[in-house]
Amino acid sequence: MAGTVSTIVSWAAQALSPRALPPRPAAGDSRSKTTFRIGSRKSELAMIQTNGVMAALQALNPTYTFELHTLETIGDKVLDVALSKIGAKNLFTRELEVLLVSGDVDLVVHSLKDLPTTLPPGLAVGAICEREDPRDAVIFRADLCDRFSDLSMLPPGSVVGTSSLRRTAQLLALYPKLIFESVRGNLNTRLAKLDASTNDGPEMKRYAALVLAAAGVHRMGWKDRIGQYLDPRECPYAVGQGSVAIECRDTDKATLDLLRGIAHDASALRCIAERACMRVLEGGCSVPIGIFSELTGGTMQLRGAVHSLDGSESAKAEHKAGVATVAQAEAAGMALARALKAKGAKDILDRIPRSAGPTAKPT
Repeated sequence: MAGTVSTIVSWAAQALSPRALPPRPAAGDSRSKTTFRIGSRKSELAMIQTNGVMAALQALNPTYTFELHTLETIGDKVLDVALSKIGAKNLFTRELEVLLVSGDVDLVVHSLKDLPTTLPPGLAVGAICEREDPRDAVIFRADLCDRFSDLSMLPPGSVVGTSSLRRTAQLLALYPKLIFESVRGNLNTRLAKLDASTNDGPEMKRYAALVLAAAGVHRMGWKDRIGQYLDPRECPYAVGQGSVAIECRDTDKATLDLLRGIAHDASALRCIAERACMRVLEGGCSVPIGIFSELTGGTMQLRGAVHSLDGSESAKAEHKAGVATVAQAEAAGMALARALKAKGAKDILDRIPRSAGPTAKPT
């Protein structure tokens, strides 16, 4: 896969469209640069991911200095509204990208699934790190852990919390007798709401379980709380889920060179294909698009699914192709998107209000 990392910049640049951001600073001479400023969200999970990236960079460059700059994004601040009802695709990235474009930081660490497929002009994905487990996981309420190990075991009418329209739509099709409700906040907050919830609590409901990205649960050190991993053949995961991406300026050669050392080619190719599929479908992290990717021996297997909000309709497709370059990964993802469109995926997505929220009652 020689050259994969170096061509990630051109991959990102192909899909850029203007957004109102500050003007970029001049690139300047960065050949002797040894101090790098890293931007991150303030949440505990974001800090765990960013500190991991920083530690990896420091280990490879022991004489360099890395400075951490943190902030809260609008997605961190607005916690009483479902993500899909807020509307924007860049809820967890916008403020960090402003710092990046203005030159206040040199690189930003993101959960890739939060990063829109279209980046602001002048920005690029400089590296995608080795992917964690991309599956979704179920955490049952503490007092229920010994009784249940699968969502199918929950009594009809049980409330399951999730912040994802995709998970809600997929799970409604599988478990129509359960109630799926929006639950917001960082992972600590959501877990506390799960274990402490009562019918008269702050959420006015008692959650039986939460459905979360397994990668985040693993990184937080809570793997022992997971009661069930959802089968990606039935519940394909979010595009880019489990991957950490580092965004930087596309003219910043020093930072791009720095990031080569922590880039993981196989993970990048899978995510590039997934993001190409989502871009063609014109989706985002708040719409019910699920995907599965596997790269073995130069062959990529892709499966995608798009569900209606109530889980009653779906479009599913598969695509297999030889993939060793960014261009081939992009082509594979776009081919999957075309196959999904042929099965009616675009029609399903077009009928979904962009202000929809993940609340569903049993049928």
